[in-house]
Amino acid sequence: MIAEGGFYYLHTNGDLIWKRFRPEYDSDFVKRVWVVDAADRGCAWIIAVEALALGANKSRIDELAHKWGLTDEDAQEFANRAKLQVFKDGSKWCATFADFINLQESQAGFGSTAIEALAELAKQGLIRS
Repeated sequence: MIAEGGFYYLHTNGDLIWKRFRPEYDSDFVKRVWVVDAADRGCAWIIAVEALALGANKSRIDELAHKWGLTDEDAQEFANRAKLQVFKDGSKWCATFADFINLQESQAGFGSTAIEALAELAKQGLIRS
């Protein structure tokens, strides 16, 4: 499960690092900081998806996803709560907003895993770098 309290921050080198105390937001080496709320499962998903979208090392995201139990099946629950859709489209996962119409009219992200698809959707302007 996600660490109790503390903060994760994304280093400019792609490392996603946990700290007990808040990292400096204005550091040249910190791209983004997330407050950890161990009582909120969605927090783990948000950290993993946003960090991957912002350039976190994929191996680190995979490691944390395994540790936190962020599976493709669990992504369905997160997506429902976040008012998103996550589904298989052929051999890829697709992430869209709940009001998805079709690929010509709606934003969508694709990936080999649900996390990757959600991160690709997030890259389309849904998060700030």
